[in-house]
Amino acid sequence: MIQITQLKLPADHQPEALKKKAAKALRLDPKEIRTLRILRRSLDARKKPDLFYIYTVEAEVSREEQAVLHRAKCPQAAISRREPYRFPEPGSRRLDARPVIVGTGPGGLFCGLMLARAGYRPLLLERGMDVDARQKQVDAFWQTGKLEPDSNVQFGEGGAGTFSDGKLNTLVKDPARRGQLVMELFREFGAEESVLYDQKPHVGTDVLAGIVKAMRQEICRLGGEVRFGCQMTDLEVEGGRVTGVWVEPSSCAPHGPDAAGALGGGKERELIPAQAVVLAIGHSARDTFAMLQRRGVPMDAKAFAVGLRIQHPQILLNESQYGTGDAGRLGAASYKISRQTSGGRGVYSFCMCPGGYVVDASSEPGRLAVNGMSYHARAGENGNSALIVTVTPEDFGSDSPLAGVEFQRKLEERAFQMGEGKIPVQLYGDYKEDRISRQLGDVAPQMRGRWTFGDVRRILPETLNLALLEAMEGFGRMIHGFDRPDALLAGVESRTSSPVRIWRDEAMESAVKGLYPCGEGAGYAGGITSAAMDGVKVAEAIAGTYKPLQPADERG
Repeated sequence: MIQITQLKLPADHQPEALKKKAAKALRLDPKEIRTLRILRRSLDARKKPDLFYIYTVEAEVSREEQAVLHRAKCPQAAISRREPYRFPEPGSRRLDARPVIVGTGPGGLFCGLMLARAGYRPLLLERGMDVDARQKQVDAFWQTGKLEPDSNVQFGEGGAGTFSDGKLNTLVKDPARRGQLVMELFREFGAEESVLYDQKPHVGTDVLAGIVKAMRQEICRLGGEVRFGCQMTDLEVEGGRVTGVWVEPSSCAPHGPDAAGALGGGKERELIPAQAVVLAIGHSARDTFAMLQRRGVPMDAKAFAVGLRIQHPQILLNESQYGTGDAGRLGAASYKISRQTSGGRGVYSFCMCPGGYVVDASSEPGRLAVNGMSYHARAGENGNSALIVTVTPEDFGSDSPLAGVEFQRKLEERAFQMGEGKIPVQLYGDYKEDRISRQLGDVAPQMRGRWTFGDVRRILPETLNLALLEAMEGFGRMIHGFDRPDALLAGVESRTSSPVRIWRDEAMESAVKGLYPCGEGAGYAGGITSAAMDGVKVAEAIAGTYKPLQPADERG
């Protein structure tokens, strides 16, 4: 294969133009290119409204490759050196019980899938419900405000990412090619082919729901098991090593004889034997963090970021990024902005949702958190993102490993109070002048969940408000109209990443042996793709240590 970089074409080019461009670079007739695979595509908008795609491709040609390269003398072309992803050979230690994976977010699902395909028949435990039941519960919450604490935007099949934009980009360095594997698996289970090569791939919450369901079905087909409405409440530890997990039906678990079997024989409390336990618990499993602390599992408070969601008309963002309000085939425009304030705070956009919605992402009674979400079409009238400010353990007022959790909770309690249980909203101009909004401007709220005008400025500590205000002046110069007075702010965005990091060593294990902290909740990822990659990495560690489970080996 020959790899060619820096192939530049107008954004509205026809499909056959790329093959012609590649053939011209290699001085070949297009018919001499047998296959052409896109490896990467990015948008060049430096000369808007004249927009271009920049491609890297891999071509299979009908001639001898070295001869083609010698003749073409093209500096952008070379023999492709891409290495495929390789899962490790099985280890030699015996497994007496199947691996247990706590959580079915991207870390848990991808760990489970890799182990299932390698013959380990994992058991996945999820406190929330399957994605179909979960969707109904979330819709009911958005309409009525009645919260199900164990099955909501944060908990349930697919994790918090299921109700998000479904962005699949990551900045994680990837010499082992786990990222490419993750994209190929997303494609296998229902994503469009473009996720394999787009610089900013996304699937949307509606497509992502089908993908996680298909992955779960594959895990079960291969001999794995997934239990919903089943919460890990404690660990069994002997001699510094985990020997099992205690589980109970969570608050959302169905009741009755038919439901009980799916939850483990109808036992109210059950001990599941385990030598390998993956903690893919997500960034909002606060009760689980507390249990792990009581059990002496080492962890630290870590820096994260908090802030507010801001909404603008999508047409304004398209005009700024593309030079035209009509996005056409390019799709709704995104942005990424950051500023360093005079006080040394970093302020930046996070989880930008083109054509998306601000959603009530609460998971605890009496506390309110928001997030952003887009469907696959990204066809909403507004774009939104979180504008967040970095906070560190020095801001938390305690040296407890769970100090960041309490910091989040205080902000969420204020948000709940400011909106009396609904999402509090304030126009940017009123936030700046420190007054509660009374009416909307030209920006209509795009929300999933009930909202009301509230004193958003009272949610965050004033030092963070001042950092946001200073940064907004700069953002208004980066994107014309970004600081318009009728832009809508909503709060609080408090779940940007985990407030803790659970220690693990080079073998991916905690100080409590057999525990494998994994993904975003454990502090080792920052989004869907990086969490999935970490799940693959943990699966590699388990598979490289243990032999695949044989039916005769399993206890319980």
